Amino acid sequence: MQTILSALASLLLLAVAPALGQTGDSSREEAVRERSADVMPFDMNATTHIFTKKPEGGIQRVVVKSPGDTKQIVLIRRHLKDIADRFARGDFGAPTDVHGAEMPGLAALKAAVPGELRVRYRDLESGAEIQYSSRNPRLVSALHEWFDAQIADHGKDAMAGHEHMAHP
Repeated sequence: MQTILSALASLLLLAVAPALGQTGDSSREEAVRERSADVMPFDMNATTHIFTKKPEGGIQRVVVKSPGDTKQIVLIRRHLKDIADRFARGDFGAPTDVHGAEMPGLAALKAAVPGELRVRYRDLESGAEIQYSSRNPRLVSALHEWFDAQIADHGKDAMAGHEHMAHP
């Protein structure tokens, strides 16, 4: 009986792991981590990416793991401000460089008509965030797919956020 329960627990873990952002594809995570170093100036080990889905879009946050790590906070803010400016212009080259052109949701985000996806940057005490919103359900869905892919690709360096995390 204990063997059956162990087997069922293992199967359950395999089934829910992708939803939790733990795909088990350590080779892909490692490749993404290496490419991230070329695109993101901050230390991945010192930061956490948080992706919170919302009905109208979502919020992408990067925060320091150690409060008061001002060096990393400055680097996070500089990077996310630049990314938000680029995304607002329809330039999604950075995620393509890190995750590849086939990243879920990315093609739809790149194809958005100017103004259809609103992108807003904001400083946080412990880092920064980008808020995304659209009235187009197709873009909201693409953004949510993109968030899921980010969480899966970044493994332990990323997590899904929740509505209560959306407002500090």
